[in-house]
Amino acid sequence: MAREIFETKRKALKINLRPEIYGTFAEIGAGQEVARNFFEAGAASGTIAKTMSAYDMAFSDAIYGIEESGRYVSRTRLLKMLAHEFELLTERLHGKKYNEKKFFAFADTVTTLNFTKSNDPHGWLGIRFQHEVGGPTNDIIIHVRLLDSDTRLQSKVLGILGVNLVFAAYHYANDQQTMIESLVDNLSVGSVEIDLVKVSGPIFENVNERLLNLYLIAKGFAHAAIFRPDGKAAQIKDFLYKKDIIILRTKYRQKSLPNFDLFNLAVEQFKKNTGANPENVVVLIEILMANVLDEDLNLTSDDLKYFADRAEFLCSTGNNIMVSSFRRNNHLAEFIKTLKPRNVGIATNVSNLRNIFHSENYNKEQYTNELLSYISGMFSKNVKLYAYPYLDKKQNQIVTTKNLDVSPEAKPLYDFLIQNKYIIDIENYDEKYVKTV
Repeated sequence: MAREIFETKRKALKINLRPEIYGTFAEIGAGQEVARNFFEAGAASGTIAKTMSAYDMAFSDAIYGIEESGRYVSRTRLLKMLAHEFELLTERLHGKKYNEKKFFAFADTVTTLNFTKSNDPHGWLGIRFQHEVGGPTNDIIIHVRLLDSDTRLQSKVLGILGVNLVFAAYHYANDQQTMIESLVDNLSVGSVEIDLVKVSGPIFENVNERLLNLYLIAKGFAHAAIFRPDGKAAQIKDFLYKKDIIILRTKYRQKSLPNFDLFNLAVEQFKKNTGANPENVVVLIEILMANVLDEDLNLTSDDLKYFADRAEFLCSTGNNIMVSSFRRNNHLAEFIKTLKPRNVGIATNVSNLRNIFHSENYNKEQYTNELLSYISGMFSKNVKLYAYPYLDKKQNQIVTTKNLDVSPEAKPLYDFLIQNKYIIDIENYDEKYVKTV
């Protein structure tokens, strides 16, 4: 049965009319759009204990403490805001009037589009809430990218997101898929990207955080999710910003382990070629979700569980894992470029180049455009493709970039990329590690 989607004002009013829900709104960076929605809905005095917005850094530091990283639009800042505001609620509100209240603290720290439109608008939103009167607290935290090209529209989106988050905490916390879906209620497609969800507290004790973040991809709210070796989700920009990144792409339901022997050679070659500081190198194994996403972005629960289990297993090998919806190498490269990396290496099998540089795989009339689109999106001065060989049993030979069969019309471009080291063969490999494709 389809879920009824309430308009934003009605969601806010429903919360306001529940006498047991009571809390604080603390918003930095885009006005007080979330609190405004609750005020305009009516009956807000039954819900709002306080609203505030400490824009000046000195005031903000005096209230929430100094941010050592210097980054005020960050998860650490949000957590400090939630902790401080919720503590004030429980410290100051006592007596009969508050004995039946479920307290909450909502906070956001956001940067919207600047005057020159040269920044990356994004923000952190979170709610700390009691599911039961007097009970322990639970957290829902999300990171969003604001995609509209107008500051006022971005502020409006933020206000709707905040209402959706508060409503989800009190109505959908026991149904996590609905909780995720509801975050974009009443928002236009393309206005926001939600690329991280983190939950904690007793009500989420049995929730698989990997599944939540994979569901963001399945619903088209995000392009990728990253999990550290401990299995915890990481915010992509924080994790990859200005890093030297080497990525191994793996297929959906790939039965075997990735070819670590050849990939490890690629990693060492990448470090040597770039001169990267080892401490700045991030090694990722990517699991492709793209080939099971249909046009409606529908994945079964079994599919999602597979991706979560696969990610957990590969994390256990001590690697960082990225699950993504990027169908082609150039889509991945274009996404990574937005994170301002120092150097990027994408490790892939030579057989994948065969698919790109062979015109028989495409409509003849469209092949030139497809090839040029791939090359322009894929390569730049700091993005290289590290190609590992495969065994062609029919020809009884190991195939590298040097003897790969390439269509005549693609050969000049292919040779250019090889000669200028945009495509690099993995060197010094042991033939016993080369697998049949």
